Amino acid sequence: MINVGIVGAAGYSGVELIKLLLNHDEVIITKLFGSSTVGSYIEEIHPSLRDTISLQVEQFKKEALEEVNLLFVAMPSGQSMQVVKEAVNANIKVIDIGGDFRLNDATVYTKYYNHEHSEVELLSSSVYGLSEWNEEAISSAKLIANPGCYPTSILLALLPLLKENVIESKNIGITSYSGTSGAGKSVTANMIFSEVNESVRAYKVGNHQHIPEIKQYLKHFSGVETNFSFVPHLLPVTRGIYTTIHTLLKSNVTETEVINAFKHNYSSSPFIRFMGTEVPEIKSVVNTNFCDIGFRIFENNTLVLFSTIDNLVKGAAGQAIQNMNIMFGFQQTEGLLRCSKKQSLQIK
Repeated sequence: MINVGIVGAAGYSGVELIKLLLNHDEVIITKLFGSSTVGSYIEEIHPSLRDTISLQVEQFKKEALEEVNLLFVAMPSGQSMQVVKEAVNANIKVIDIGGDFRLNDATVYTKYYNHEHSEVELLSSSVYGLSEWNEEAISSAKLIANPGCYPTSILLALLPLLKENVIESKNIGITSYSGTSGAGKSVTANMIFSEVNESVRAYKVGNHQHIPEIKQYLKHFSGVETNFSFVPHLLPVTRGIYTTIHTLLKSNVTETEVINAFKHNYSSSPFIRFMGTEVPEIKSVVNTNFCDIGFRIFENNTLVLFSTIDNLVKGAAGQAIQNMNIMFGFQQTEGLLRCSKKQSLQIK
């Protein structure tokens, strides 16, 4: 059994972590930390947790780390650096769900996150937690940077095709849509119900903080330098990410070769559901750790990819637990799926 603590326990990702970890046979939730919620019991803040857990939210202090083996940090970017440093210095394993340790260049971090990085020395020791593509490094990691929700949906769809050299690496067009929970619990005028409902809008066009993350890890895992546009949109639903990607196939590449690229890379990945030419939907992945991927090929050699995840599960808490399972030698599906799907891809 491992004892875990959660910093930012009352936020959307924090509560999702609690709910999933309560189903994990190898985990005891020992400590919950927060700021504005300190002193309250988690079941008072989130009544959905009544009769499942009763723990008081505490102010984070390094002395409390003596009671945990692993610390999940679910704080907004820019707020987790000191907490992560103290945990790493105390020899506690850390999974950071925010964006503070995903990029290897502090200058790029400052440009896209609009503040300085105070713990630059930890960037080189951070391991990127894209579970399906970095399992070996994750298994021995002390500090894991959980991927962003948009990058997860994009990387999982593009990487097999770039690695197998079946698509062009330039002029890739990426359009993604996110539910409103992706913005966290902070209240801003443009996020209230009457502003979001019955509308769709693009935001942070050209300067979204996930752009350098997508670029860095497309190159890292495929070995290919890419050129792409990324336009995120806000969708009037609570949770879910939907990504559509337009790219060109290499000359003479067939549909079978596209299918084989996914088969070759994901045949043993329990949370990738490759659907062939079927088009996935958000409603099929909500409240799961699955990523559903499909594609279509058009006469002009254009390939269109579709990828969808739950931003709070595969895009945050679920992938964090999948990474924890790899770190501690558990089955990847533990706490996320009681029985894994067959290890073969059914192409329709």
